Amino acid sequence: MDFNVKKLASDAGVFFTRAVQFTEEKLGHSEKTELDAHFENLLARADTTKNWTEKILRQTEVLLQPNPSTRVEEFLYEKLDRKVPSRITNGELLAQYMTEAAGEFGPGTPYGMTLLKVGETEKRLGGAERDFIHSSSINFLTPLRNFLEGDWRTISKERRILENRRLDLDACKARLKKAKAAEAKAALWSDEVDKAEHELRVAQTEFDRQGEVTRLLLEGISSTHVNHLRCLHEFVEAQATYYAQCYQYMVDLQKQLGSSRGEIFPATLVVNSDSTSPLSTPASAATIPVAPTAASAPGTVVESSLSPSDLRPPASGTRKARVLYDYDASDSSELALKSDELITVYSLPGMDPDWLVGERGNQKGKVPVTYLELLS
Repeated sequence: MDFNVKKLASDAGVFFTRAVQFTEEKLGHSEKTELDAHFENLLARADTTKNWTEKILRQTEVLLQPNPSTRVEEFLYEKLDRKVPSRITNGELLAQYMTEAAGEFGPGTPYGMTLLKVGETEKRLGGAERDFIHSSSINFLTPLRNFLEGDWRTISKERRILENRRLDLDACKARLKKAKAAEAKAALWSDEVDKAEHELRVAQTEFDRQGEVTRLLLEGISSTHVNHLRCLHEFVEAQATYYAQCYQYMVDLQKQLGSSRGEIFPATLVVNSDSTSPLSTPASAATIPVAPTAASAPGTVVESSLSPSDLRPPASGTRKARVLYDYDASDSSELALKSDELITVYSLPGMDPDWLVGERGNQKGKVPVTYLELLS
């Protein structure tokens, strides 16, 4: 009991001495031991590393999980050392809704069939997003977080100890200075001077030892930069893989929807009324009647293989069309297109409703309807 009381009194005395020394330094009444320039540079570099690591970590968390409530929930699970529950991604949830809707509307209907195809792609996109988030969390966020919660806490602790050792050292210097001043006035050797010099030597030794420990930790920041550089490369690789997967999934979906377009719209020509986005859903539809040939039954789509010399413009029914995006002709019967150019188009009896005849000067050829915006 007595030992604890004495220890508490001693700690309180040390704290008071440091507080007095700190206050006198701020007021300019006491000298302060300055660290060398190299040490100060190490401190500044460490602080900069910590500040930017925090900002990059927080913003990456926002990128991977935009929902702030979900981020708070994941943080609480982490602090409670409990496993974060598996969550369905937004893409996977959208895929689920589309699949259920297709079941209601009928998977054999054009709308239901398209919902199933788009839903499957959204599911694949959601899975790719999940893999990207998981990879980024392990290979990028975790090392940054480990630095802040591990190495940086150790550095901060040793820096606080070093600052306390400096305050103790400067307090000893002040006491020795006062003891020598008192000795000079008394004109005799005082035991207080011996005591003050001994305390100063001890304080200097402890300060130097703590300074070396702190210096070694601060110099380790270079290794931290190397580690974070490697993690950054892994994050970029994961992000590139994710976006490449998303792009490929969407290209495959466009091909699927394009190949089934003639089945979904066998007797109508869909025209995109939104000229600003070639990939947007058509807001309106216009129909161009296609007259059946004598050899075909009404309503039957006849595939014609036309050569450029067979393309004859009708006496009437031509109209202008703006090309939405580039198209490379697959053979000599087709007309290559360039985005935003204007061409003249018309339909011939028996043509596939997904195609029109296009003219550009003396050039003629079949052009896909989905690449055009018909102008009135």
